Amino acid sequence: MSVVASIKQAAAEAVQALYQQPFTAADVSVNTTKPEFEGEYTIVVFPFTKFSRQKPEETATAIGTWLAEHHPALVAGFNVVKGFLNLSVHDQFWTGFVQDAHHNTSVGQQPANGKKVMVEYSSPNTNKPLHLGHLRNNFLGFSVSEILKANGFEVVKANLVNDRGIHICKSMLAWQLFAHGDTPESTGKKGDHLVGDYYVHFESILRDQAEPIISRVLEGNFGDFEGEQVEKLIKLHTALNKPEFKANVEKAEKLRHDIKALARTASAETKDVISRIEKGDFSDFEGEEKARAKSLHQELTPAIKGDEEKAGKIHDDIKELARNRTEIMQQAKIMLQQWEAGNPEVRALWQTMNSWVYEGFEKTYKRLGIDFDKMYFESNTYLLGKDVVEEGLRKGVFFKKADNSVWIDLTADGLDEKLVLRGDGTSVYITQDIGTARLKYDDYHMDQSIYVVADEQNYHFKVLKLIMQKLGEPSADGIAHLSYGMVELPHGRMKSREGTVVDADDLVEEMVSTAAKYTEELGKVKDFTEEELRELYETIGLGAMKFFLLKVDPKKKMVFNPEESIDIHGFTGPFIQYSHARIRSILREFSAEDLAALATYRHKDALLPMEKELIKINEQFGEVLAEAGREMSPSVIANYAFLLAQTFNSFYAKKENGKYTYSVRDAENEDKRKLRLQIASLTANTIRQAMKFLGIRVPERM
Repeated sequence: MSVVASIKQAAAEAVQALYQQPFTAADVSVNTTKPEFEGEYTIVVFPFTKFSRQKPEETATAIGTWLAEHHPALVAGFNVVKGFLNLSVHDQFWTGFVQDAHHNTSVGQQPANGKKVMVEYSSPNTNKPLHLGHLRNNFLGFSVSEILKANGFEVVKANLVNDRGIHICKSMLAWQLFAHGDTPESTGKKGDHLVGDYYVHFESILRDQAEPIISRVLEGNFGDFEGEQVEKLIKLHTALNKPEFKANVEKAEKLRHDIKALARTASAETKDVISRIEKGDFSDFEGEEKARAKSLHQELTPAIKGDEEKAGKIHDDIKELARNRTEIMQQAKIMLQQWEAGNPEVRALWQTMNSWVYEGFEKTYKRLGIDFDKMYFESNTYLLGKDVVEEGLRKGVFFKKADNSVWIDLTADGLDEKLVLRGDGTSVYITQDIGTARLKYDDYHMDQSIYVVADEQNYHFKVLKLIMQKLGEPSADGIAHLSYGMVELPHGRMKSREGTVVDADDLVEEMVSTAAKYTEELGKVKDFTEEELRELYETIGLGAMKFFLLKVDPKKKMVFNPEESIDIHGFTGPFIQYSHARIRSILREFSAEDLAALATYRHKDALLPMEKELIKINEQFGEVLAEAGREMSPSVIANYAFLLAQTFNSFYAKKENGKYTYSVRDAENEDKRKLRLQIASLTANTIRQAMKFLGIRVPERM
């Protein structure tokens, strides 16, 4: 039983004994004691005063006295600060823990709880290779799966591959028109990269063909369109050219230009400076430039920014209409229709190009250490859901409109009406997701189905869960969306259409190369073989990338900085990996017999402050792991692993009077040497387990 669980149980016993009240451990609130007070853990006493009918201080004193008397092996002493009871845990509790746990290589692992969870992540498209955004998704999905496993869940890792649709046809058509029979073998390219190149090529041609159409629309010429599209374009063109609106948009453009020019005078990181000016932070400037920044900020009023945003939306609508009228987009749509009709030639090309992509994906997944238990493919699931919609119509969950389209009214739930089937009987995304959700449940009957998808789809998953609940589907209440923020690079957001996406494979190569460069500069790997060095650089590079992407709360957007992620002195994976290697180096100084003898050793003397602190942090790992599972947040473990490594480094390096206070090799006596060996072994095992749950390996030496 953990120290927190032990304290809660003992406190519940105290309340029952002192006040004859039925009280359970779950009703007791225990926190870590604040640094300015004596003790390790604090019980919040206020809830007990309604039973004691005494002041909080008196109640805390009574409970503390009872605990010290009846649980002397747990509570060595206490102090009271207002309504808070601060407990000092007995040294023998800590030394008992370190004796039992120091050799446990499965620290934190919980027994099976009988519950099954599916975690769906990755979900790539087969028209391009995995990129930086996919990396955060994959690392989150894999890590959460491992964390849930460690908490006793049976976990099914699933991947729904988006292998059909117009975006796939774009790559296929471009290859058909321009590849001249190129294959991964003939070009020496990974299959996913080859296919991705043709997606970018398609978008380049599409952009070239769309630009003159867009120009004609902006000039008021709608001759490329007909019917309802002309009416829509007239409305968009009219809105765009209203005098006041147009003046505001032009003013916004000029102000943006001036702000950018001013930002350049302050820093090369213009994006960050512009962001601060937008927020009313002018700390990058002084004197006249500061006054100018304030003036520009004030001129860029909410009304002007609002019109600027509306203009952007209008331009996007015009752009999309123009793209759909291009010759190459019309050809892609014909190819999609042929695919859906089962055209043998189109299907054969689709299977060939997808096979190239799958082979490329597999290489990337293997290098990243990512795996799956079940693969689903959109080509097999996109027609699912239609039968469920028909069932919902019969139940009255859905309704039909005059054009035969099928909808659900969610206005009573604070949302809106949602289309679930088009008037021509074709599916929309939600149709497929409804059917796939049922399929997944039929396959596994899991208690929870977790979707790892970016926060752009928050609304979609609210709708999906509500629809499944209204349909009475057994999987409904278990649907959970692990929403995460998008990842940007220091120079801004990536765009697949424009080919500015950073491929995962390229980023991994960059990280491994950077790891090699930094490690060689440290000059501590002269006795490594070439194979050992390759393994080490891979471990450090991937570890740096995974840790950096996982240490941030999933809900937050983030900027991935490769250089910062690999700094061995920062809040990084390599710092923790180096700490582990340092501990393993200490342990290698002792024989196997010395380490085996620790199993029967229990320290009897008092603990020094940092000995106790390091044992305490190690003991908290079980609670940290449980919290990470509840929150579905690997960042909880990442932050813990850094704290543990940081604390050990302080422990290892602390000096008094020129001597290392907590030396293992030169300990003041044999008992202290054994205790510190136990602490070092325990810390190495805990770090290794924590990093394992993040999907990160730790080297034995660096």
